[in-house]
Amino acid sequence: MQDIIDGYAAAATPGLIARFDGLVPEQVYAPVLDLLPLAPARIADIGAGTGRDAAWFAGQGHRVLAVEPVRELREAGLARHGAAGIEWLDDRLPLLAKAREHGPFDLVVLCGVWQHLDDAARALAMDSLARLAAAGGRVILSLRHGPGSAGRRVFPVVPDRTIAAAARSGFTLLRRREADSIQPENRAQGVRWTWLALARRGPATGQEGH
Repeated sequence: MQDIIDGYAAAATPGLIARFDGLVPEQVYAPVLDLLPLAPARIADIGAGTGRDAAWFAGQGHRVLAVEPVRELREAGLARHGAAGIEWLDDRLPLLAKAREHGPFDLVVLCGVWQHLDDAARALAMDSLARLAAAGGRVILSLRHGPGSAGRRVFPVVPDRTIAAAARSGFTLLRRREADSIQPENRAQGVRWTWLALARRGPATGQEGH
């Protein structure tokens, strides 16, 4: 992961930060919007970037832990969303050792992250997510298909394998949905996404989607 983290650090120009932060979360999460919690919940945003999504969740009354290993992105997030009541944490996949000390969480989201892990790291990461999520809690994953950006390598993602790995780690599939990229430049390169919503097996937490 270190080379990918270094790649994001090198690419964290004001223009890239503005582009990341300018995406509309309601559009990003449209394939799973109805599965997100309504009542105040504990949410972990893994690979939080500039804190765009974390701030959106916090604005709905949720308690949010924003996990981001790239210092330049954390600092940009604090500058842009410092008043949002987000707790920031320097931690990384696949182990998320620090983040696990803050759990469990009703919802764990990984938006645009999974493609940066190879298969061995994904197996470890899925077990880490199972430890992060509360019994009955949910995990939302977006799986990128298509080329990555220079300096930020990606690995092919097979949704069926991800679903099987999730099952081995104690998750049940709630939804699988395909979606085009909402960014025109990515669509032009053939980038598309598979969204997965998983539920950790165990007693329900009482959180309901809308």
